[in-house]
Amino acid sequence: MAKTKGRKPAKPAVTEPKKRGRKPKEVIEETDEGLGGFLPELRLHPETKKSIWAVILFGVALILLLAGFQNAGPAGNFLYDIFRSLFGWGYYLLPLILVVIGGVFLTSERRKVYGVTFFGAGLFVLSGLGLIDVLSPGNGGLMGKMVGALESLFGYTAAIIVIIIMLTVSFLVTLNLPIKIKKRGKDWVVEEVREEEPAEIEEPEEEGEVADELAEEPEEEELVTVEPTIKEKIAAAMTGKPKKEEPIVMQDDKDYVFPPLDLLRSSVEKPTSGDLRANANIIKRTLESFGIMVEMGEINVGPKVTRFTLKPAEGVKLSRITALNQDLALALAAHPIRIEAPIPGKSLVGIEVPNKAAAVVRLGSLINYPEFAESGQLSFAVGRDVTGEPMFANIAKMPHLLVAGSTGSGKSVTIHSIILSLLYKNSPRTLKLIMIDPKRVELSVYSGIPHLIAPVVTQSKKSMGVFRWALNEMDKRYELFERAGSRDLASYNKKNPKEALPYVVIVVDELADLMSTYGKEVEGSIVRLAQMARATGIHLILSTQRPSVEVVTGLIKANIPARIALQVASQIDSRTILDMSGAEKLLGGGDMLVAAGEKPKRIQGAFVSEEEIQKVAQFIREQNKDIIGEEVSFDAKPVASDEGGAGDGLFDAFSGGDSEDELLEQAIEVVVQAEKASASLLQRRLKVGYARAARLLDIMEEKGIIGPSKGANPREVFLKDGE
Repeated sequence: MAKTKGRKPAKPAVTEPKKRGRKPKEVIEETDEGLGGFLPELRLHPETKKSIWAVILFGVALILLLAGFQNAGPAGNFLYDIFRSLFGWGYYLLPLILVVIGGVFLTSERRKVYGVTFFGAGLFVLSGLGLIDVLSPGNGGLMGKMVGALESLFGYTAAIIVIIIMLTVSFLVTLNLPIKIKKRGKDWVVEEVREEEPAEIEEPEEEGEVADELAEEPEEEELVTVEPTIKEKIAAAMTGKPKKEEPIVMQDDKDYVFPPLDLLRSSVEKPTSGDLRANANIIKRTLESFGIMVEMGEINVGPKVTRFTLKPAEGVKLSRITALNQDLALALAAHPIRIEAPIPGKSLVGIEVPNKAAAVVRLGSLINYPEFAESGQLSFAVGRDVTGEPMFANIAKMPHLLVAGSTGSGKSVTIHSIILSLLYKNSPRTLKLIMIDPKRVELSVYSGIPHLIAPVVTQSKKSMGVFRWALNEMDKRYELFERAGSRDLASYNKKNPKEALPYVVIVVDELADLMSTYGKEVEGSIVRLAQMARATGIHLILSTQRPSVEVVTGLIKANIPARIALQVASQIDSRTILDMSGAEKLLGGGDMLVAAGEKPKRIQGAFVSEEEIQKVAQFIREQNKDIIGEEVSFDAKPVASDEGGAGDGLFDAFSGGDSEDELLEQAIEVVVQAEKASASLLQRRLKVGYARAARLLDIMEEKGIIGPSKGANPREVFLKDGE
């Protein structure tokens, strides 16, 4: 922030993300400029001004139409005589053009209506009159005769062609519509990337200018839009064409059809933040009433919250400001309010106030950005920050991710947006997925896509086989790296392009279920993978809706620094995830705090609907039927299964059967010595949980070692000591 000493106070600015060089005040006035300044003095909503012009144009069109039938009185007849002499038969084009322009005013959600719209309409009328004059000489009026003079220059046929070109161009200019030729399939899948900047979060209107007594306008901040990543050129991968200089993309990628972008909605909603001027004044007066002098800074309008920045006077402790959280919430009639003191990298304090109406950040609008196409292979769209800027992250840099939040906070949607981002950037040859879904309904939609090493795992027992397989695969890859003299997956694939190994991402939808059944073993496997698997290209994405210390243990947190915290019920849960408070003040619905080894950053997560997820998964399955069932050439090859399809038995060798439980021998010894069998006995002697103790009893019953359950009495033991 610029120094303010010796200057007069200025007005706080509303920062518009895409126009960084423009002064903030110009941003506020921009909506009026879109109408050519015809209504500069009216303090109206920009959409209201558009509606007014639409009504006026519709009315004039109706009057001209009535005048053409001599039903508009003397004034109408006068207008008819003038325009008929000028336009001839083209007179009846005027009402049509006015109706079209009025429709543009009403339907233009994102773009503004500029003078070029009227220019295009005028050119369209002239071209139409010229065409009438060429086809029927003398019936195009004076204006048509001027344009019809092209016939003397080009001849009859060429003149018609020129005029048709003029008609087409003027039509496109009037409606501001590009001509798109879409081609679905592996050649063109980025055809809908708009010429204009994709999916910007538009600023809400200002109801008035900020009071003169507010603090001086700070220097406009430097907005960082993309997480630091290695800029890999994957444009060819996005279109299904492998680049020769990218050895990780195998030759077979030419047969894979990437999903097109039009499967995802990319519409943009406009947030409503209320009266920014009034809220800024309220914040300033409230702090001053407690003896805290501040200088108001810029105002950033995000999808879900609006951040008011301020600079406290010298000598003011930040703790005094943060202690007034509830007082500010009461004054602003908004809850909850989050105070960020200080904003990272700035000498400012941020006060985040919920918007009156939030804007949905759609995944399709973020994938349109060139930053996403140019980022790493494991990059995914996170969402938009409080300034409205798009945010992307790279799992390879994290290198593992923990997502936690209460029910309904947007955890599952976040997981789906990550998965879809990866599917839009990677073919099955560069990425393999393993999905563990104990709830059986969240990730089952991806069943059958060629990226899966095996069908979605829904059994807790088989999920342990996943971790054992991953550890075994990690060790094998390290052996390959050692023989090849490589230190990580990227260098190995460059040296061995014909035997390139894919990334492996393991997605766990509910970690709490696994921890309750196989607590110590799951924790040990996760910790070892988190510590060592980064270089081998194996990454974990863990999620839970129960962020307790029994699930998100200290060892797991120590080895997974990248975490996403959604709304939680208490400050204790927030500290469990982030080691600090803040997540309990989030608004839900994808509102998140993202921590990647630094201070958490507030982001509105990307939203993707169930319908969009099904469309993408269905497209990948249908367009890549020949690839489904193919497995990447790991050393540990999958075992075919008659019931589950190809790859269903991949983890069976690592899961172990029930009869091969490593504690079975000890359990048999315990019950034989005690001459009785019960779950509580095995829990005490073997120090295992109830679920595993009960499973050991079932195994011994199947083997005929013990008898069936007798209610509250211990089971009978058939095997005697020494047998």
